[in-house]
Amino acid sequence: MNANKQMIFCDFDGTITNSDNIIAIMKKFAPKEWDEIKNQVLSQEISIKEGVGKMFSLLPSKKKEAITEYILDHAEIREGFNEFVAFTKEEGIPLYIVSGGIDFFVEPLLEGMIEEENIYCNGSDFDGETINILWPNECDVDCDNDCGCCKPSIIRKLVKSDTYKIVIGDSITDLEAAKLADQVIARDFLIKKCEEHSIAFSPFETFYDVMDILKKRKVTA
Repeated sequence: MNANKQMIFCDFDGTITNSDNIIAIMKKFAPKEWDEIKNQVLSQEISIKEGVGKMFSLLPSKKKEAITEYILDHAEIREGFNEFVAFTKEEGIPLYIVSGGIDFFVEPLLEGMIEEENIYCNGSDFDGETINILWPNECDVDCDNDCGCCKPSIIRKLVKSDTYKIVIGDSITDLEAAKLADQVIARDFLIKKCEEHSIAFSPFETFYDVMDILKKRKVTA
C-alpha cells in the first residue's frame, strides 16, 4: 500500500486523551440533568448534535475561564501519541483530528502537535448567558444523522476514491466514520458498536499499539 494513498482520521476525546473531556466538564460544572442527556445520546434516542448542544446550554458562559483552566490542567494525552504523530509524518500519512469536542479545549491541547488546518471540531460562543455550541462541520447531503461535527462528511470531503481510510476512535461518535473505513482501530464503547454492526476492528489502549497495528499491516500489504 502506497503511503500517500493512506489517510488517518483520529478522534480526540477518549482517544487522544485518556478520558472524555466533555464528560469531565459536565461532571465538574453541570447540574445533574446532563447525565440523562448523555444517556439519550449513547442510546441514540437523540442525535449527537442535539445532545452536545443541550449539555453545554446547562453551563453559564461566565464559567468559560474556569472550565478551560480545568480541562487544560486535568486532560491527559494518551501514551505514545507524540510518537504516533512523528510516525505518521515519517511515513507520509496525512493525519486529521475529527472531534466532537469543542475548539476552546481541543485546539490548545493539540497546539504544537497537530497543524490547526488538520483539526476538525465544534466551535463555541460565550456571548449569551449559557454556552452556545457552533457547528462548522455539519452533515453533508449523504448524512442525515444530525452529527454536529460530521465525521463521515469530513472523510468524504478529504478522501479520493483510492484512499485507504483508517479510523481511530472510542465512542458512538465514531461509529458512522467506522462504517466508511477500510481499517478501524477501536477502544472502549466503539468496540461494542463495531461488534454490534459486524465491523472488523483492531483493539488498542495506547498509541504504541496503534503504531504496531499499522506497521503490521504495512508488512503484509
